[in-house]
Amino acid sequence: MPLLPLLAGVVGMLLPLSQRRLAFGLAVGALGASALISIGLLLGAVQAGGEAAPVVVNFTWLSFGGSALKLGFVLNPLTAVMIAMVSFVALLIFIFSHGYMHDDRAYARFFAFLSLFCAGMLGLCVANSLVLLFLAWEIVGVSSYLLIGFWHEKPSAAAAAKKAFLVTKLGDLGFLVGILWLYGQTGTQLLFDDGFGVLEDAQLQSLRAATGVFFGMNLAGVLALLIFCGAIGKSGQFPLHVWLPDAMEGPTPVSALIHAATMVAAGVFLVARTYPLFAADPMALDVVAWVGSFTALLAATIAVAQRDIKRILAYSTVSQLGFMMLGLAVGGVAVGMFHLITHAFFKALLFLGAGSVIHGSHHQQDIFKMGGLRGPMKTTFVTYLVGTAALAGVVPFAGFWSKDEILLSAWHQHAYGPFALTMVASFLTAFYMTRQVALVFFGANRNVDEHGHAHHAHESPLSMTAPLMILAVFAAGIGLVGTPWANLFGHFLEPRAEHAEANLGFMAVATVVALAGIGAGWALYGRLAPKSAGDDPLARVQPLYRWLEHRWYFDELYATTVVRLLRILAQLAELIDALLDLAVMAISGGLRALAQAFFWTDEHLVRPAARLLAAAARVGGGALSRLQTGRVQRSLSAVTFGATVLLGLLLLVMFAR
Repeated sequence: MPLLPLLAGVVGMLLPLSQRRLAFGLAVGALGASALISIGLLLGAVQAGGEAAPVVVNFTWLSFGGSALKLGFVLNPLTAVMIAMVSFVALLIFIFSHGYMHDDRAYARFFAFLSLFCAGMLGLCVANSLVLLFLAWEIVGVSSYLLIGFWHEKPSAAAAAKKAFLVTKLGDLGFLVGILWLYGQTGTQLLFDDGFGVLEDAQLQSLRAATGVFFGMNLAGVLALLIFCGAIGKSGQFPLHVWLPDAMEGPTPVSALIHAATMVAAGVFLVARTYPLFAADPMALDVVAWVGSFTALLAATIAVAQRDIKRILAYSTVSQLGFMMLGLAVGGVAVGMFHLITHAFFKALLFLGAGSVIHGSHHQQDIFKMGGLRGPMKTTFVTYLVGTAALAGVVPFAGFWSKDEILLSAWHQHAYGPFALTMVASFLTAFYMTRQVALVFFGANRNVDEHGHAHHAHESPLSMTAPLMILAVFAAGIGLVGTPWANLFGHFLEPRAEHAEANLGFMAVATVVALAGIGAGWALYGRLAPKSAGDDPLARVQPLYRWLEHRWYFDELYATTVVRLLRILAQLAELIDALLDLAVMAISGGLRALAQAFFWTDEHLVRPAARLLAAAARVGGGALSRLQTGRVQRSLSAVTFGATVLLGLLLLVMFAR
C-alpha cells in the first residue's frame, strides 16, 4: 500500500508540469488501489475478529558485527482501521483537489507531493519497527513542509513551512532519543517479534521492573513520555501547538489532509500504537491526560476570537486532538481512536467545505466579509452544517458518540480536572462553530471590493461537492458503530477491555452543553448578526478578546524567549567559530613562519657551512695524502733529511754557546 503512492509521487515529480492529466491519474489511481487493498484488509480483519493474532512480517535490513537491524510490517485491528480511514479520506481529498487546484500552474507537482505524503502516512501505519516508523514519520514531515510551502512565492507560506518543519523537529528529537534508549535497553526495536517485541510481555515486564528512573516513574513510563514528545510535535499539543494554525498557508486540500486524516493523526496513532508502554506507568497516562485536556481548552478559547475560516478550523483540530489524547489516557486505545476516526471524516468535510466556500467567494477567507452563502451554495451549506453538528457534539451525529465516550471515561476514571477542562472546551466548540456558520451562511452578503461592489458567490463544481456529500454521510452515520449499546468499534480494537456502559443522564448533560454553546453562538452572531466586517460583539470584552485574538501571545512569548535565546546562542556560536578560525589562522601562521625560518637557516647557514667543511676536509685530506705515497725510498729520504736538519740545528746551538 505505501509503495503504490510512493511510486506515483516519484514518477509525478519527474513529469513535466504540462502533464496535468497524467499526474492526476497516477496519484488517484495509486491511492485508489491502496484504498481498495486497505478496505479489503479491514474486512478480513473484521471477519477474523479482534482477538486474532496480528499478522507480522519481519526481515533483516542490515547487519553490523554480530547484530542485525530488522524492519517489519504488522496488520492488526488498529492498523486495519487506520489504513482504511487514511486511504479513503485522502482519496476523497485528492478528488476534491482536482477542482480546487485546476488552474494552478504547478498542478502536477502538487499531486506528486500529495502522493508522497500519503505514502509516508501509510508506511507509518503498517510499520512493525520503530526505525521504519520513524523513517515514514520523517517522510510525512518533509512532505508537509513541501505542501504547506507549496505557494512558496508567498513569504507567509515559506515562513509557515519552515516553522512547521522546525517545531515538529523539536518533538522528533525526543522521539528519536526514546527509540535509541529503548533499543539499548531491550536490544530490539520491533513492536511484535514472537513474544520478544517491545510491546510484548517479556520486554514490558523488564521495563516495568526498572523503577525510580525519573520522579518515581519506571523505565517504561519514561520511554513512553519520550515517544510522546514526537506525538506532541506532530499532533500540535501544548507547548508545540504553534505550528499547526500557520499550516493554513498551504492550499485548502493540504489543510484537510494534514488536519483530518494524516499528519496530525500520526501523533495520536503513535500513542495508540505504543500504548502498552504508557499503560505500564500510570504517571505517563496522567501526563498525556493533562496535556491533552489543557490543549483542548487552550485551542478552543483561541478559536473563539479568530476571523479566518481555515484558522478557526485549525484551532478546532488542535482542540480535538487534545480530546483524543485524553481519550487514550482515560479510556484506552478504542476510545481515543474512535474519536480520531470520526474526527477524520467530519473535519475533512469541514476543511473541504471551507475550501468550497473560499472557492465560491472569490478566495475570501475572513468570515466577517462573507454572509448569505446558504442561498447560492446550498450543497456546501447543508454538508457544512452536518460537519458542524458532528464537531459540536449534536446527537446523533458522529462527534457526539466519540466525544461523549471520552468525557464519560474521564468521569469514571476520576480525572475530574481534565474532565472539567474538556467540558468547557465542548461548550466553546459548539459556540465558535455556530459563530462561523452564522457569519458565513446567514445574514447579508458582506463580501465587497474596495469600490463597494458585492462579490456574488457561486456553488463549486461537482468534483468538489461530490466528496462533500460522501463525507457528510460518514460524518452523520459512522458514529453508530461506536454507540455505547453496540460498541462494535471498541470490541473490535480492544475485545478484552472493559468499556463504559451507556449513561443516558451523562448524554443528556453533554447534549445540554452542546445546545448551550449553539444557543449562545446564535444569540450573538445569528440573531444579532454584525452588519459590517469589523463588528464583532465579542470585541467589546477587552482585553480578553485581544488576548484570545493574539493566541495567548504564545508566538510573541516564544519569539522573545526561545527564539531570541536561540539567536543569541547562534551568534555566540558564530563568534566562537570566528575566534576558532582566528586561533587556527594564528597557529598555522606561526607554524608557517617557523618553517620559513628553518628553511632560511638551512639554506643560508647550514648548507654553506657544510659545503665549507666538506671543502676543508677535501683539501686537508689531499695534503695529507701526499705524505703517504707508499714508497719506502722516499720515506727513508725524508727521515734522513729530517735527521740531518735536526743534527745541523743541534750543532749550531752548541757552537753558539
